[in-house]
Amino acid sequence: MRLELDERAREWLKAHEGEAWAIDYDVHRCCGGGKICRVVVREDDGKRSRDDYVAATAPDGTRFSIDPRAARRLPSHFTMTVGGLGPRKHLDLELSGEEWGDLLYT
Repeated sequence: MRLELDERAREWLKAHEGEAWAIDYDVHRCCGGGKICRVVVREDDGKRSRDDYVAATAPDGTRFSIDPRAARRLPSHFTMTVGGLGPRKHLDLELSGEEWGDLLYT
């Protein structure tokens, strides 16, 4: 799996010096029975076992662990960017609409 960082992601990572990051995939059911899928990029705090996660390394050496459920659905090459505003800025995936659809709804 090949992972790139755009300029905003590189700057964000410099300001938030974590050793490793995780791309988590969360699935739960809402009260009406619908399936809700969510992808979150967060600093790997070491509290969760990530033995089955797929390892990926950005060109600058930043390590990422990718939930295997997301890894199966992600393209083999994707870019990390920054999403959100102000204090809610966070690392995010830069995917096309079709790629988001494959990740969240297949």
